[in-house]
Parts: sequence; structure tokens; C-alpha cells
Amino acid sequence: MRTTLRMAALALAALLAGCGATIDRMTGEGEADRIRRVGQRGEAVVLDISDTGVTLNDDPVVVLHLEVRRGDGTTYTATARALISRLDIPQVQPGATLAVAIDPADPAKVALSGRPGRR
Repeated sequence: MRTTLRMAALALAALLAGCGATIDRMTGEGEADRIRRVGQRGEAVVLDISDTGVTLNDDPVVVLHLEVRRGDGTTYTATARALISRLDIPQVQPGATLAVAIDPADPAKVALSGRPGRR
């Protein structure tokens, strides 16, 4: 009986760990967290926003097409996937300027830093 309970607990823990990894892949938040930890600060202007059809707790996962501005003033375009609170969607529209983190190893990878409208 004890062995069965332990096996069930281990199976549940493995299932939950797999769900977390799946959510990270669907939302892009696992990669975004890594970029926020190691990234360089920058700003980005939203050029376009599109819905992926994925939501987490009613918050949409979107694809943002951005014009990124590095600290040295150089600019380039990049695409980022982000989980945005439905309350923040009005601040993430074309023309909005957002704080971003830029992956130093691959500047094409950017992540929003913090919540839009709150720097």
C-alpha cells in the first residue's frame, strides 16, 4: 500500500512538472525569464501585435513585432512572444514604447521587462 502511494505521488509530481514545461513552451515565459535574467536593457516600439490563439488564465499569448533600440542607440527589428495581462493589452498596441531585455548572445531574442506601462 505504501509503495503504491509513493508511486502515485511520484507519477503526479512528474505529470505536474511536465505541465509546467508545456506551459513555458506555449507561452514563451521560460525563455523570457532567462532573457530577463541575463539580458541587456533596451526599449522597443511595437510595430504590430497578433494573437496566437493561446491563453493562460484568460490572458493572451501574443506575437509582437518590435523595433528594438539598444543602449548605444542602434535599432533593429525583432519578434517576441509574450504573455500579456488582458488588462495591459491597451498599452501594448502599435506605436507603444516598451522596456525590453535583449539576449546578449542572440540580440534577435528579446523579452518584455516588467509590465507594460510600468517601468
